[in-house]
Amino acid sequence: MADNKTIPTHLFTVSEVASMMRVSKMTVYRLVQSGAIHGIRFGRSYRVPEDAVQQYLDAMNPERRSVG
Repeated sequence: MADNKTIPTHLFTVSEVASMMRVSKMTVYRLVQSGAIHGIRFGRSYRVPEDAVQQYLDAMNPERRSVG
């Protein structure tokens, strides 16, 4: 590979992210559209990298951050 971009290990659907966060799919779409969560567009749908979800949750709740 010529570039240093990493390939996400796991991509979630908007529905999966909504279920994990216990919010509506529309809320996840809004977070992706606003740039609060990084989303990757595949055709007409989005996928959200696992690390993007974790970063967002960590930013929203600093007490969740793991020690180490």
